[in-house]
Amino acid sequence: MNAILEMRGITKRFPGVTALRDVNLVVKEGEIHAICGENGAGKSTLMKVLSGVYPFGSYEGQIIYKGEERRFAGIAHSEHLGVIIIHQELALVPLLSIAENIFLGNEPAKMGVIDWAEAFNRSRELLQKVGLKESPDALITNLGIGKQQLVEIAKALAKKVKLLILDEPTASLNEADSDALLKLLIEFRAQGITSILISHKLNELAKVADSITVLRDGTTVETIDCHLEKISEGRIIKSMVGREMSDRYPHRDPKIGEKLFEIRNWRVEHPQHAGREVIKGVDLHVNRGEIVGIAGLMGAGRTELAMSVFGRAYGRNVTGTAAMDGKEIDIGTIQKAVANGIAYVTEDRKSLGLVLNEDIKNNVTLANLPGVAWRGVIDEAREAAVANRYRGTLKIRSSGIYQRALNLSGGNQQKVVLSKWLFAQPQVLILDEPTRGIDVGAKYEIYTIINELADAGKGVVVISSEMPELLGVCDRIYVMNEGRFVDEMPAKDATQEKIMASIMRQYGAVQ
Repeated sequence: MNAILEMRGITKRFPGVTALRDVNLVVKEGEIHAICGENGAGKSTLMKVLSGVYPFGSYEGQIIYKGEERRFAGIAHSEHLGVIIIHQELALVPLLSIAENIFLGNEPAKMGVIDWAEAFNRSRELLQKVGLKESPDALITNLGIGKQQLVEIAKALAKKVKLLILDEPTASLNEADSDALLKLLIEFRAQGITSILISHKLNELAKVADSITVLRDGTTVETIDCHLEKISEGRIIKSMVGREMSDRYPHRDPKIGEKLFEIRNWRVEHPQHAGREVIKGVDLHVNRGEIVGIAGLMGAGRTELAMSVFGRAYGRNVTGTAAMDGKEIDIGTIQKAVANGIAYVTEDRKSLGLVLNEDIKNNVTLANLPGVAWRGVIDEAREAAVANRYRGTLKIRSSGIYQRALNLSGGNQQKVVLSKWLFAQPQVLILDEPTRGIDVGAKYEIYTIINELADAGKGVVVISSEMPELLGVCDRIYVMNEGRFVDEMPAKDATQEKIMASIMRQYGAVQ
């Protein structure tokens, strides 16, 4: 196969940081080419150079696309030539419909007038391709993060794509939806569409990639031809981190104490549709020193449950009781929830977890300003010391604590969000997809922190779409489906098959 793309000697610098150093990449026409590396390795930066987000003149090196040197002045320039990028951070307009987002700036028209019938018909076809059952007139703001990702993919398919770049496309999808997307990429390959896939889910890369390029610390380590050697997760990990990682989850001897936190008969109505229950009489408890998992398919209600517990950040007519150490507590607002020892690390770090234009220092201390204040005034020296401590403990890769959160990689942004809530010193920490978009080395670091919290007598609730993660880190697992807990099991007795069987029993698929 001929090369559709060559990137030669790409170097990209930011103030105080060289993100890419002499990176080389060759992508063959019609292949699925994976790019992997630890957080901060430069994967997303390289793709932003390729797509014109960082225009010609802001980097060094050459881009050869379809045999010609290209000097993209912006993303519209690259899209015109069929280079379409789906960013890790979503680029949708919340108060527009799915159809309006799919064709925004690319609207079908007749004689200068938008043809909405055509737009809606084509939207239905595209949504069917990506496995989304929502109506084209549904508002983006009413969709979960995973469904929004599928809309982004449909939006890319609406354009005449020749080279499709997907930056962590399955990070917020469950296994079934991830598999459907990977099958879609294989269909694209059969149609002659070339794909570049960035993912931290190494099993996905081993499953579909024709070639894998590994980046480490902003440089090219190697490109692996998947047709010439057998590819395993261990093989990729060794290339990424420069060493073997025999154990993906840190060892822990749980010391589980008495009941710490519980909710009983928890009910939540949809925020836009009065009377429609999203959470239907849920009972949950977590003990001191215990890590509790919540498994379920997309749309099961896991995030809605977590957000409603965290100060009723989601829903209307929230009813039920909450108790800490056996005493009923009021968690009716976020301030009250935090004051009563509850913290929530959101799955949507961009919109809900960070103030992107602020630096690391301000983000880390945001949830506990009294902890860095003296007589009601922020002590900047104390604030800097706290931020530096968490930057070191969580190994946040940055030029310093004054680097803006906007300029961090996705994984390092997640570490800043986690730092913010750790500094709030909660009794119960709810983690919603805590390792989404994070590399295998950083995942291990976060698992270690979760273990340390449990060992210190805290209660931890982990929501994850990756069942191996729940099985690897949790002591007990709730299974959720359609707003209810349909099963509960010790993690040592759980398997992926058991969890899926519990879910499917609700549909009558398993007797």
